[in-house]
Amino acid sequence: MIKANAYGHGLARAARAFSAADGFALVELEAAVRLREAGYTQRIALLEGFFDARELAVMADHNLTCAVHSMEQVKMLEASPPKGRLEVMVKVNTGMNRLGFQPAEFPEALARLRKHPRVSRLMLMTHFANADDACGIAAPLAAFEQLAAGQDLPWSLANSATVLRFPEAHADWIRPGIMLYGCSPFPGRVGEDDGLRPAMTLESEIISVRDLVPGDSVGYGGAYVADRATRVGIVACGYADGYPRHAPTGTPVLVGGRLTRTLGRVSMDMLCVDLALHEDAGVGTRVVLWGEGNPVEQVAEAAGTVGYELLCALAPRVLIVEKP
Repeated sequence: MIKANAYGHGLARAARAFSAADGFALVELEAAVRLREAGYTQRIALLEGFFDARELAVMADHNLTCAVHSMEQVKMLEASPPKGRLEVMVKVNTGMNRLGFQPAEFPEALARLRKHPRVSRLMLMTHFANADDACGIAAPLAAFEQLAAGQDLPWSLANSATVLRFPEAHADWIRPGIMLYGCSPFPGRVGEDDGLRPAMTLESEIISVRDLVPGDSVGYGGAYVADRATRVGIVACGYADGYPRHAPTGTPVLVGGRLTRTLGRVSMDMLCVDLALHEDAGVGTRVVLWGEGNPVEQVAEAAGTVGYELLCALAPRVLIVEKP
């Protein structure tokens, strides 16, 4: 899965890293075309399919696989000029209630796609709503298996949580996403708990140090007021870089290899960190906002969101340094 600019890691960069994969999956047609033009020959699947019948010719010209999840898409396909052929992933709704054919309409949709001259191959897919929590996948998996029985078509069922937790649902094609980037798909866990390592480390450095006395505040709105003598480091990173503005005082941050906390409100270009127990830290000290040593999942939890959002929100102005 390399949608959303490879979860913020960079489409081209991720494609190079995963070049031995059997295929890529995303939702952006333009990004899929870029991969083909860059020379990638493996399956490239568009998991939301096409939004307009005019996109079908582009998909066929670039040998793209597309999801079909609604009767509206079936009708668009049937009404389109007979140019080129497509591999189609027929999506079934098993409880997520976003995209996918309802069980009652699935047989008709599948029959119409089977006989369509523009369809070269078919695959069945679904997406589990609760693979990452206590509900699990037993009921939706049983529903899918009942619909798919006897169809003799390959299946694609497993997102990251299903890959890690339910090997019985790996089927023919798996769709690992967030786990590829070292982030756990499970609430309350970090990548290391699942044997994963972060692919992205967002780091900066301290650019100034301030000594506060009791009663001094720091940052916009005076959101943090010192109740004791406090040494504060000013870090060159803010919400214009993708760090969450709503991250409160206490959000974990790694300074000089040791954990501490943020203080006050995050600014556009800066944030403040507590140096009370970091006497050796000063201007130039390395700061890890998330990544190696400071899991993005824990930063996201403190900010009331999920690691996916933070990774995807990394701003274009952030300098990318690739490491071997």
